[in-house]
Amino acid sequence: MNHHEDEFRLHTPEFNKLNTKLDRRHFLTKTSLGMGALALGSLFGANKLFGAGAAGAASQNPGELSEDSQEAILRALPHFAPKAKRVVYLFMSGGPSQLETFDYKPKLNEMFAKQLPDSVRKGQRLTGMSASQSSLPIAPSVYKFAKHGQSQTWVSELMPYTAKVVDDLCIIKSLYTDAINHDPAITFFQTGSQLPGRPSIGSWVSYGLGSDNENLPTFISLVSKNASGQPLYARLWGNGFLPTEHQGVQFRSGKDPVLFLNNPEGYDGADRREMLQYLKQLNELQNAPIGDPEVDARIAQYEMAYRMQTSVPEVMDTSDEPDSVFEMYGPDSRDAGTYAANCLLARKLLEKDVKFVQLYHQGWDQHGGLPGGIRHQCKNTDQATAALVQDLKQRGLLDDTLVIWGGEFGRTVYSQGQLTEDNYGRDHHPRCFTMWMAGAGVKPGISYGETDDFSYNITQNPVHVHDFQATMLHLLGADHERLTYKFQGRRFRLTDVHGKVVKDILT
Repeated sequence: MNHHEDEFRLHTPEFNKLNTKLDRRHFLTKTSLGMGALALGSLFGANKLFGAGAAGAASQNPGELSEDSQEAILRALPHFAPKAKRVVYLFMSGGPSQLETFDYKPKLNEMFAKQLPDSVRKGQRLTGMSASQSSLPIAPSVYKFAKHGQSQTWVSELMPYTAKVVDDLCIIKSLYTDAINHDPAITFFQTGSQLPGRPSIGSWVSYGLGSDNENLPTFISLVSKNASGQPLYARLWGNGFLPTEHQGVQFRSGKDPVLFLNNPEGYDGADRREMLQYLKQLNELQNAPIGDPEVDARIAQYEMAYRMQTSVPEVMDTSDEPDSVFEMYGPDSRDAGTYAANCLLARKLLEKDVKFVQLYHQGWDQHGGLPGGIRHQCKNTDQATAALVQDLKQRGLLDDTLVIWGGEFGRTVYSQGQLTEDNYGRDHHPRCFTMWMAGAGVKPGISYGETDDFSYNITQNPVHVHDFQATMLHLLGADHERLTYKFQGRRFRLTDVHGKVVKDILT
């Protein structure tokens, strides 16, 4: 061995850890940590105490905890008592117009076709579609609004079912984002960054808080079938640089709800169990000399897939639901894969203590023909959305389930393209838009934040995307500044270096 190799070994402790035998000091240190983890795990349950990643490491080889697992113990998640045990996030892809749903602006009726004042626009950037227009004519909504519930909250006539549960909702009218186009805007909401590659919001929850059901994935995504609009990518529920067991699992309608889950033809359960046992042994042999956490993740995923062969068919079967439930969710709830059917399936998954369920519904991008387009979207989603809130409430699940509804941005007050009294379109608008939350730890029956008379700028209580993410994690018992993962020399988190909890909306 030459002088340069000696210097490399001397200054590279990671190299020595992988290529030297375990000395007495390291052995005693690691085994003491392992025994402590076992003792704590037996009292509290490893998943709930450390998160799924740490629990997996402790259960498979507690005497040799990785640095990430030791750090998970120090994080001691949850950081404080959670209000929410689970989340269902109804993502309306395309950007629903706040002007036609929740943000009532009656003064616009007197300003039909007038030019948007420069004092309102304030030089804010436009998309390429609007920038090419010679004028920005104001388009009042053609739909009526009315006050509903004891809270006397304004809701559009397009959402009669949501209006019935409005006293359970916290409607936030002052969301804003950094992105003006769909892909970066959706990616920003789902991962905390406009650039692809970061872990999704559900993956962060899985990594930090683990699972309460060992037979189903911690994070499940459902995409409405036969919906068109901006494309949705698997990376929106991907794990990014987190261990792969934290990626979202997409459930589909049809014969195979989860791809590659069923046994191959001519294979039975006993054969698969034997094959997995031998595969586990091979993976453990591979893992022994290198200690790669991805090998542990691979073993855990194979085991989960085996257990899901029994649990998935059971949870996907809605045939035992009474007719009254299907009537509550609407006629589409009997058609697997529709938004209504996915809302019903989401309730079943939440009952099974799946930690994070995300529904994606495309088609809210109405650059033209908005009055007809948004009426169609509301008809397909309004009843089932309200039914989910109502169903969770009557089953006692809304108290510890957080329900979220919203898209990636809002729409402009001015018309994109030709404007008539009954037809217009709206461009993307990131400066203010509306979302709502309901359930665990959120004040019911309130509206939070205000926008100007044009629904163009926020005038009170702005809520950034990172603030929303921080608040969601807070309700789950996680401090967004402490839920981190070290990757390529830097500690990352969902909210990057931003975000604050919106305490005014919390109970």
